Amino acid sequence: MNKKVFSKDFTLVVIGQIISLFGNATIRFALPLYLLNLTGSSALYGTVTACAFVPAILLSPIGGIVADRVNKRNIMVILDFFTAAVIIAFSLLMNGVHLILLLTVTLMLLYGIAGAYQPSVQASIPVLVDQDHYMEANSIINTISSFAGLTGPVLGGVLYSAYGLEPVLWACTVCFIVSAVMEIFIDIPFQKQALNGGILKTARIDFAESIRFIRKEKPVVGKALFVISGINLFLSAMIIVALPYLVTEVLDIEASQANRLYGFAEGALAAGGLFGGIGAGIFAGRLAIHKSGKLVIACAVCVFPIGAALIMFSSGMINYIVITVCCFAIMVFSTIFTVQMMSFIQAQTPQNLIGKVIAVILTVSMCAQPLGNALYGVLFEICKGFEYAVVLFSGFISLIIAVSTRNIFKSSAL
Repeated sequence: MNKKVFSKDFTLVVIGQIISLFGNATIRFALPLYLLNLTGSSALYGTVTACAFVPAILLSPIGGIVADRVNKRNIMVILDFFTAAVIIAFSLLMNGVHLILLLTVTLMLLYGIAGAYQPSVQASIPVLVDQDHYMEANSIINTISSFAGLTGPVLGGVLYSAYGLEPVLWACTVCFIVSAVMEIFIDIPFQKQALNGGILKTARIDFAESIRFIRKEKPVVGKALFVISGINLFLSAMIIVALPYLVTEVLDIEASQANRLYGFAEGALAAGGLFGGIGAGIFAGRLAIHKSGKLVIACAVCVFPIGAALIMFSSGMINYIVITVCCFAIMVFSTIFTVQMMSFIQAQTPQNLIGKVIAVILTVSMCAQPLGNALYGVLFEICKGFEYAVVLFSGFISLIIAVSTRNIFKSSAL
């Protein structure tokens, strides 16, 4: 039977994602902001948010293993209810215990839950839709994520500024409870797999099996992982570090205006992700995998005008416009590329391995991001006054990755 994109079950997954991701984006914006307002310490803010990121990396592989052995619907329902319980516990304890410790633990739990949750969502797509519709389905999920990342902090910021933290907490709790109740009615086909001994032994064997599949059985998936990690390490990380640094510290723009302009630039990034997700769905039929290198080339090409503008123009506003427009374009192309890669991996991976393999992809690519952030933080520090050199370095490395991508997928097709 042909599984159309918007079947009843996939539609429920989409609606659940809209509600859940909106709540997630809002709470993960409000809690760190509350900490920053309470303490005024950027160092503490950075340390706590860095600690919160670690569980997402550690729990993503576990989430993938569980996604292949437990009904994916049950995982979504349990984790959404658990997230609501975590927020309720924080609300009840925030006035009676060490708040910084409580905030740290709460954020670590929230990020960890998100890391364990996403493999189940991605692994459910091949079960609920036909292979011909993978690109459209992934673009829908990606668009929802970008839209939640754009609107969640905005509405959360308005609510937080007007009424304080508690209404934000209760609104997010309602989001997760509604999402969990809705997900109860999703029917995701599931075939139970036999355990290979105890739980720890089974987890170890499953993880080894996914690595073996990536390295030996389907090396093209491993090469796709290499490309994704390279983009995160050398391009995405440069954008994440360069955008606030260049706009607020380097460009000749008044401090108060620079902060506001940086906010607009971040909005342009989120909008780029949104447009890219929509574009991937619209042009799904034309995005053959052997053409994916062109998307990476487009990303790399968009880097060079930033470096050129920093060399040629002294005007802070001209540089800002060039940076913002180019970052928007990079985000559009990179989002389409990400959707294309995820669809390719889903098509190449057997059902019994899909959760584990996606979890490995997410984990490794997530690890590349903070490494890249650290790299570019050091490079921009070393190259003060010559920031264009760091930007151009990113562009050249990205071009090399683009050429590799074309060669890797030249003879491949979905």
